[in-house]
Amino acid sequence: MAEFENNQEITPNSKPTTNKMTSSSIFNRSLTIHSTSVTKPYLQSTSGFYNSFESMKGKVKKLRSLFESPKPNPNELQIQATKKLQSVKSMGPDYNRFPVNDNRIRLPGTEDRIVVYLTSLRGIRRTYEDCYAVKMIFRGFRVWVDERDISMDSAYKKELQSVLGEKNVSLPQVFIRGNHVGGAEVIKQMFETGEMARVLDGFPRRLAGFVCAGCGDVRFVPCGNCSGSRKLFDEDEGVLKRCLECNENGLIRCSDCCS
Repeated sequence: MAEFENNQEITPNSKPTTNKMTSSSIFNRSLTIHSTSVTKPYLQSTSGFYNSFESMKGKVKKLRSLFESPKPNPNELQIQATKKLQSVKSMGPDYNRFPVNDNRIRLPGTEDRIVVYLTSLRGIRRTYEDCYAVKMIFRGFRVWVDERDISMDSAYKKELQSVLGEKNVSLPQVFIRGNHVGGAEVIKQMFETGEMARVLDGFPRRLAGFVCAGCGDVRFVPCGNCSGSRKLFDEDEGVLKRCLECNENGLIRCSDCCS
């Protein structure tokens, strides 16, 4: 038996020796770690993606510059708002009592109301947010406001331009008792300092949650003469003619809340 074991170990071509060497080589291979450098394609394209993202941001800024006017300096807005606020501090309930030679901007025929020129379109986000903020401030006081939406009727834009004497006007613009107060910054500052409550003293208050049943507080309804089509058929001449009672959108002012 011992001789047989010796023969097995000494004989180079014997199977046990071969199996032992094979298992040893397999074991050694299992412990061998081959370090290969694998470059991931998405890591290589990171810089390219960043460059494309930066170029896209530049295009977005150019598009915004086409629709939005450059932002004014906050310090300048604060100074303008302070000056406006100082000029209206003495108005109070007797807002319409001004000196005879007063040079303030006025809107004739509106001495008994609050007029706000605004837009309901969301084309320019900052302008829409300012208009909405001013609308909500007056709605919080429950006073009726003559909202003149230039997106509903372009005649209001021409009217505002003629009153202010400027071609390019910013929105919103507020008139109280026929006198020009200012834009959103002035109204916000007057509201925060409590001056707005004193200026609106004397205006009638509406019921909380009141909404006009005729227009839903939009201030406009479709024309009843042409049903909003802006066209009327002339039976005598047999042709269509332009309706003269509505604006370019086929709308008229609500008779329930704007009469």
